[in-house]
Amino acid sequence: MTLPWAACQVDPTRAGPVLVVGAGFGGAVMAERLASVYGIPSLVIDRRPHFGGMAHDRQDEWGNFVHSYGPHYFRTNSDRVKDYLSRFTEWTPCEYRASAMVGDRVFPFPLNLDTFEALTGAPATPELMAETLASWREDFPDPKNSEELVLSQVGRRLYELFYAGYTRKHWGKPASELHPSVCGRIPVKTTRDRRYLVERFQAVPTDGYTALFTRLLDHPLIELRLATELSDVLAREAGPFRHVVYSGALDELYGYALGPLEYRSVRWETTSAPVEFLLPEMQVNYPNDGDYTRRLEFKHALPHRRTLGTTVVTEFPEDWTPGKVPYYAMPTPDARAAYARYRALADAEPSLTVLGRIGSYVNYNMDQVTAQALALSDELGPRLTQGRAA
Repeated sequence: MTLPWAACQVDPTRAGPVLVVGAGFGGAVMAERLASVYGIPSLVIDRRPHFGGMAHDRQDEWGNFVHSYGPHYFRTNSDRVKDYLSRFTEWTPCEYRASAMVGDRVFPFPLNLDTFEALTGAPATPELMAETLASWREDFPDPKNSEELVLSQVGRRLYELFYAGYTRKHWGKPASELHPSVCGRIPVKTTRDRRYLVERFQAVPTDGYTALFTRLLDHPLIELRLATELSDVLAREAGPFRHVVYSGALDELYGYALGPLEYRSVRWETTSAPVEFLLPEMQVNYPNDGDYTRRLEFKHALPHRRTLGTTVVTEFPEDWTPGKVPYYAMPTPDARAAYARYRALADAEPSLTVLGRIGSYVNYNMDQVTAQALALSDELGPRLTQGRAA
């Protein structure tokens, strides 16, 4: 099975640019590193009318940052990633907090001592919460799926209140069919620490992700073309390209020849109002009611920016079909096995490097994609410059 470009259009010994498909973190970091470190030009394309991929943001009429594809709270334990991206942005510290609407009550979430007290209606200590959770837990010493994992952590009552409905809405499948890591990412705390994230560095770009990407892609060896399909470039460019870096869906790249992979897609609805806030927290989950999973008001992340209006986005998960945006790779054994068949084809192509959240079929965070791109540029840059010198 061949890729959609002819072999003569990719030649690592020629001085042509690298074709980078996707202008999100993976593609943009690769292009910047190839240009700045190795002097290799890139043509970066994206089918969207903007760069930044799913991290793209904009400002509403009051100047609030609104994330076009849901919340993007940057966090990392990697000094290399933090130091690298800090060349292109300043940071505003941000502690990501969320709540859950259960019936007509709002509970702190993830589960912590405040949540426990709200549920029991009485003051408690970390020791009492730990003892109670121990009595509620079900015995799954080696959880095989997300349902078993949560039951082994907090028991059935809390599973039904906070996890089961949300998981089914988000993934279109029950937690019993999903890998334990899906719900395993959500912390359970017996203290009053309400932070959702555990990484050492937690922040957001002070002037937004769009500004970060503007600087990241501002290099004379990087050409950027938006609202551009890969097929358009291959039909119009004489070539050859030195290499292809691809961050899109592999099943689409191969024309779904082995069948479509499983993804979840998302629809967003936006609500704006001339008030300071509409939500009590940055994120409110709706595990049981409605066909939406969460509402988000990113304005809470920037306490120094107080405006007289606000914008809230609401997330509606939906089934994915070819033509829709794939937001999430499906975390099931069958889905991973199907991806592995496509990945074997791609790995056999010396002219192709696959990276990114969708390309890798792993629901990476932004720092993980950045780290992946930095590592792959360390490998690809020397190989392409040596090939050129030869």
